[in-house]
Amino acid sequence: MFLQKLIRQLQVIFITGCFFFFPSQAYAAGNFTTDYKITYTIDETGVAHAMVNGSLTNTTSQFYASSYKMQVGFATISNVQAQDPGGPIQPVVSKNNDGYVIDLTFNQKALGLGSKQDFVIMFDTPTLARHYGKIWEINIPGIANPNDFSSFVVELKTPASFGQPAYIKPKQSSNALVFSKETLGKSGISIAFGDKQIYKFLLTYHLRNPNLYPVTTEIALPPTTNYQDVFINNMDPKPTNVTRDADGNWLAQYRLTSAQKMEVLVEGNAEIRLRPKEEPLTPQQLSKYTVEQKYWETSNDKIRELADGLRTPEAIYLYVVDALKYDFTRVTQEKPRLGALGALNKPNSAVCREFTDLFIALARAAGIPAREVDGYAYTENAKQRPLSLEKDILHVWPEYYDSEKKTWIMVDPTWGSTTGGIDYFETLDFDHLAFAIKGQSSTYPITAGGYKYTDQKASKDVRVEFTTSSVLGTNTFETKSTIPQLAIAGLPIKGRVTVKNTGTAYIPPQILYLSSNTFLPGTQTIATEGIPPYGQTELHVGFKPTKFLTNTNGEYTIRVAGVSTVKSVKSAPFFLTPLGGGSIIGILAIIIFIFAGKSGRLRLPRRG
Repeated sequence: MFLQKLIRQLQVIFITGCFFFFPSQAYAAGNFTTDYKITYTIDETGVAHAMVNGSLTNTTSQFYASSYKMQVGFATISNVQAQDPGGPIQPVVSKNNDGYVIDLTFNQKALGLGSKQDFVIMFDTPTLARHYGKIWEINIPGIANPNDFSSFVVELKTPASFGQPAYIKPKQSSNALVFSKETLGKSGISIAFGDKQIYKFLLTYHLRNPNLYPVTTEIALPPTTNYQDVFINNMDPKPTNVTRDADGNWLAQYRLTSAQKMEVLVEGNAEIRLRPKEEPLTPQQLSKYTVEQKYWETSNDKIRELADGLRTPEAIYLYVVDALKYDFTRVTQEKPRLGALGALNKPNSAVCREFTDLFIALARAAGIPAREVDGYAYTENAKQRPLSLEKDILHVWPEYYDSEKKTWIMVDPTWGSTTGGIDYFETLDFDHLAFAIKGQSSTYPITAGGYKYTDQKASKDVRVEFTTSSVLGTNTFETKSTIPQLAIAGLPIKGRVTVKNTGTAYIPPQILYLSSNTFLPGTQTIATEGIPPYGQTELHVGFKPTKFLTNTNGEYTIRVAGVSTVKSVKSAPFFLTPLGGGSIIGILAIIIFIFAGKSGRLRLPRRG
């Protein structure tokens, strides 16, 4: 698998020298200095052609290098060639657990103080650059022992079709793809090319009502956020409604009868951006993300003391990365969530949730709005980028609110720790897909993958794949009005307008315009909430009463997002309506009947 190979890349090119010398004396590393210039040229298919220009410089006149071994940390290499100033060298290549060892025996010996033994090694590898979905990702290995090298320079050459890098980690002052040993460090360089990633997903939710009476329940769908656009292509069965909560979650509602079991299938696509959109929030809204919650013990003295010393999101991130150690044994064990305080007390027994809980608790204690994101994260090696303990909830990471940028910023201290220092604070990646957000509560909503029957806990309910297909979400909706077609003059004209999302994309908050040339007020504006796919919202609307004797036909127009719907209303006096007319006829009939009865009993006087 890709990341099973990548882990060895990111564990860096570990290079050692194996020297033979004359006369026979103990070897010391200080007898040589080592300089490297490595050029990786990536072709259109992603194959990297590596050229290693090495130089061993004698720091004493007593030794010389007759051979050299180089360990390269790639899972696959081919076409290995080598040469020195004396001509071609036949390399001896062997595989080990860390990749490949390339063994050279030099044609010439560089003798004397300051003399140099130059050599060139060339090979191809398909594992440096990876193309998945719409993104090219290149991971340049770092150096296991930087101090072993006087200089170590890596240059990367990419095809023009790749375009400019979307990100370079660690962040560079420019997009120049030349890196020194100080830049490479032990964690290496991670580079991505592309503007967005596209996923398709199939999610299964298992619902059950154990009660003897009907209940309404809800499931959390992957939502559109400031980092991603989600398109729900199909839901089977369809929900009664889909609403959006204060955290931005999409909650699909279902009605279950007594003892009913239901399996819900959700198909969709998601587009992931690297840079988040603005999401302005008021101080009142943000205040909800600094309060204490279960697992986020902001009032604890130990947490408050740490928060007072850290203060900034970056300082908190770096502290969590360094303070906690990922415990891989917990991945296969059903152990309870520790929370932030538990993570501090057991720093060597953390998984994704503990990294996230501690970041959120420290941030909130420092007055920084923070919350949890649960979802899918692309990884092929759980040792390098580990996943969550829970079934099908693949990963958990935090986000904090940046008041200057006016948006939520996602970070991943778990992967920052387990990758040996790759940056997941300044820039995240295209690999994180949010399924649910927990801010108002630390335990709700339940994320996709967490809706299981008790006898099917091992079921695979989350399936996510890359796709290169362009996603064309549909923004369609329909409006329905319950304003009566016949209104009684003198009474208010009241009803509801329902806006239903019939497309696959999220409809952001809109202004509904209600206007009429006949009824007052002539123009009304009503703010609507955002509507997820398969969702709808109801708005109470109406017009002022007309005069009691008004008898007229009128129209009103509903306009949302530039789409207008025209409806008719007749305003008439009560006695001219079917109800009013029928009532009057009925009253007259009763009066006539009464008088008729009395007439039947009337006796006329007789004349004598």
